Amino acid sequence: MINLVTAETAKYGSPTLNIAIFAIFVAVTLGIVIKVAAGKKTAGEYYTAGGAFSGKQNGIAIAGDYLSAASFLGIAGAIALQGYDGFLYSIGFLVAWLVALLLVAELMRNTGRFTMADVLSYRLRQRPVRIAVSCSVLAVSFFYLLAQMAGAGGLVSLLLGVSGEAAQNLVIAVVGVVMVLYVLIGGMKGTTWVQIIKAILLIFAAFIMSVWVLAKYGFNISSLFQGAVDTTAASANAKTAANAEHLLTPGLKYGLNMTTKIDFISLSLALVLGTAGLPHVLQRFYTVPTSKQARKSVEWAIWLIGGFYLLTLTIGFGAGALVGPDKIAAAPGKANAAAPLLAYELGGSVLLGVVAGIAFATILAVVAGLTITSSATFAHDLYKEVFKKGKTTQEAEVRVARIAALAIGAVAIFGGMFAKSQNIAFLVALAFAVAASANLPTILYSLFWKRFNTRGALWSIYGGLLSSIILIFFSPVVSGKPADPKTGLSASMITDPSIDFHWFPLDNPGLISIPLAFFLGWLGSVTSKEFDAGKYAEMEVRSLTGHGVAEALEH
Repeated sequence: MINLVTAETAKYGSPTLNIAIFAIFVAVTLGIVIKVAAGKKTAGEYYTAGGAFSGKQNGIAIAGDYLSAASFLGIAGAIALQGYDGFLYSIGFLVAWLVALLLVAELMRNTGRFTMADVLSYRLRQRPVRIAVSCSVLAVSFFYLLAQMAGAGGLVSLLLGVSGEAAQNLVIAVVGVVMVLYVLIGGMKGTTWVQIIKAILLIFAAFIMSVWVLAKYGFNISSLFQGAVDTTAASANAKTAANAEHLLTPGLKYGLNMTTKIDFISLSLALVLGTAGLPHVLQRFYTVPTSKQARKSVEWAIWLIGGFYLLTLTIGFGAGALVGPDKIAAAPGKANAAAPLLAYELGGSVLLGVVAGIAFATILAVVAGLTITSSATFAHDLYKEVFKKGKTTQEAEVRVARIAALAIGAVAIFGGMFAKSQNIAFLVALAFAVAASANLPTILYSLFWKRFNTRGALWSIYGGLLSSIILIFFSPVVSGKPADPKTGLSASMITDPSIDFHWFPLDNPGLISIPLAFFLGWLGSVTSKEFDAGKYAEMEVRSLTGHGVAEALEH
């Protein structure tokens, strides 16, 4: 999603100030992590902070975990250049939380203890289901991690003013090392406090920018929208100027033809359903003591995330009005530079420096959450339950989790270096598509369908995982789509137009892979004789009341 070069970085802000703000944030948050979470930890403290956070605290942390820098910058740029259609991303990300609240938050908290696999394997055969869930969780987390790490390498070009491949690689390594330190020192408790701080800073910065923009238009939102239309109409690029009349109506991006309309439906499915299957989000429900607090967490998250995405509307149209599509398209990062350029337009180097520091803080918080989820999956589900068959100590489990965090951090660093010049939207879309296809159908079947069994779970998980990856690999996201004439951004991961092997027409596979995963879960279940009514009844009681889950999973 972010691929920046350094052609104009000298014109925007002070790299020294940006680096100083970033360094201050890292020093302060590391100090907090050491104070609140250092020392020896049990498995429960390392994975879920011992369930010690309130619903309000966890809701703020969920917002910090969910609101990534790539999301913030990408959505603001999409709104600036595509108007109404760009805002559809914000709507999709917000509506997704209603699914999480109504279907999974409270029930997952009642049924599981540490990881998503605790729930999905509870009434099924443990080993094969835990292996399948671990593959899915690690795949989602890896591609989400890759997107954030690659985003860090690209973002540095605009915000810190350093150039060259070696400098970007160095920044990726620094972000990776700091992220691993948060996880190793603080576990879930330290990571949660980092996410709380980051969420407050990000939402506050977005609020200040929004108020500042509205003040320039007399706090009249209609005047702001008209300003964006007028600035776009005055563009030197005839194609961009022609977009002005469609900026406030649907269809500028997703109404061009039937394929784009269907693609919008497919993307919407992935965004709305994928969130409820994101493992690093689901694990946050275990950091609160009761199901009531889990529900309260999501309520707080909905208000905070919803408010933030409403602010992106003002920031996006503010960038379109005050910066203009020509400047955005010509700047390093193009559409993704809209929010930083607006910050510079409003408050000069100081505000840009604050936005730079918060952007990096955002990346740190998100990758820390992903890393602890991945390491918990490896240590708890694979090492303890699969390799050791439950016969290990908590000390050994935590030690393996920390070693896994180091390994995952190294993979993320080198992967980010490799992918920093690629289309990061590909990686983000893949993470959501896999989560929606492989995880959510199995979660819903496990919680609500009495007949569901091990074969159904395996077919659903592996079917959703493989179909989403295969369809995206052979989609225009990877090859065959030329650069967007409106933004200049390449639409395909492989930029060489002579390389075209796509046969799937949609950018997102959700319309195919999600129903397929549900179908495979049903088909696998009805073709297997495995059925344990007593185990389902026990799980149903636990999911509704939470009674006995800690004891059942204590083995």
